[in-house]
Amino acid sequence: MAALARYGRNPAALLGAVLLLLVIAVALAAPVLFPKDPLGLAGRPLQWPFVNPKVWLGTDASGRDIAAQIFHGARVSLLIGLVATVIAIAIGIAVGAVAGFYGGIVDDVLMRITEAFQTLPNFLLLLVLVAVFGSDITTVTVAIGLVSWPAPARLTRAEFLTLRNREFVQACRVLGMGDARIIAREILPNALPPVIVYASVVMAVAILLESALAFLNLSDPNVASWGNLIGSGRGVLRTQWYVSAIPGVAILVTVLAVSLVGQGLNDALNPRLRGPAPVKTAAGEAS
Repeated sequence: MAALARYGRNPAALLGAVLLLLVIAVALAAPVLFPKDPLGLAGRPLQWPFVNPKVWLGTDASGRDIAAQIFHGARVSLLIGLVATVIAIAIGIAVGAVAGFYGGIVDDVLMRITEAFQTLPNFLLLLVLVAVFGSDITTVTVAIGLVSWPAPARLTRAEFLTLRNREFVQACRVLGMGDARIIAREILPNALPPVIVYASVVMAVAILLESALAFLNLSDPNVASWGNLIGSGRGVLRTQWYVSAIPGVAILVTVLAVSLVGQGLNDALNPRLRGPAPVKTAAGEAS
């Protein structure tokens, strides 16, 4: 409850939560407001927004309803961001926990592997994976998760390095607990808060990576995503700029919301930002 109260005192975090709830509401309302295929023809191509009430955000160069693609694209972006984040965080926690707990040669080997993944930029490595394994939405989502795990791994390792020699860990060893039990039940719960906060960064980057792939026509063309919509508007950007601008604003709002929520969680959960505890004087008053 204290963490929730600290989060509520952060105006930027509250704004992020409101924006994120708005994006989630858009995603949930998509099948209700637009039950038909969002990639189906809806009218004359390149109709401007707010001209035709049937397609109130206009149509793209193929005559598809932009509003339907925005609403259904929210579902795609959130799903990709969430699943890719789960994959990246799971791999990162596994690698970082083992490296930080055991140290020595195990740590050296795992960190060299992590550095090898970090040698190439995420997007370049993502392009390689998509080129080799295909560009369907499942492959793209898994590939984004696979290129995003090194940073969570390093963060988890750092937390384990600071916790593995604490008194409660030494007590668990004296009691005869196994390594797996100490890692999973004793150290990991204490190391999770900063990793959970960083998950918001991974999710925001995952949404941007999928949008970049779609903009280059390397994502799944059979899915209504914001990146695909932006890519379809490249050819008419000088005259019908709204085709790319509307999904661009949707991506901006979503990434901003996730980032603000992550920053709010950091302020609420990070003990270093809570300030020193009040010191009581001899008279019993807090100073």
